[in-house]
Amino acid sequence: MKNIIYVVVLSLVLTSCQEQAKIGFVDNGKVINDFQEKIDLEAKFKIKEDSFRKKFDSIDQAFQIEVQKFQTEANKMAQAKAQELYQQLGQKKQMQDQQRQMEAQQFQKEFQDEIDSLIVKVKGFVKDYGEKNNYTYILGTSDAAATVLYGAEEHDLTNTVLDALNEQSKKK
Repeated sequence: MKNIIYVVVLSLVLTSCQEQAKIGFVDNGKVINDFQEKIDLEAKFKIKEDSFRKKFDSIDQAFQIEVQKFQTEANKMAQAKAQELYQQLGQKKQMQDQQRQMEAQQFQKEFQDEIDSLIVKVKGFVKDYGEKNNYTYILGTSDAAATVLYGAEEHDLTNTVLDALNEQSKKK
């Protein structure tokens, strides 16, 4: 009988000593997309993109004027001269297209690098948040990759993390 009491007491002590895992989850897409720094970053790059488009629109317009001028004058010049000018225009167009493509790739890389940096920042923030608030796990989910199929509202940290992240960002 004594042994049974010892086993019961030992079981109670062991189960009461086990710490309950504290688990929360965040909607990755909402945290990233509603993060004010990302919104500001997109606005900054929208301005750059508009400037890029205007620059190449004006280059295209100038080239079209040059082509029209060539077309009106081509009938009046020798065929060899017209052929030479036509080839020069083709080369000029090709160089402009290469420049446009190179600048577009550079623009895209710069934007992607900034977004990647932002994602690393958010991940680091969530990790620190979890450590400071004694979470065992903070899971991430999104519409694209639903790793959390169900979570009780009280475990949804999305808005809490987003508010804290935006607040920290304002302080800097």
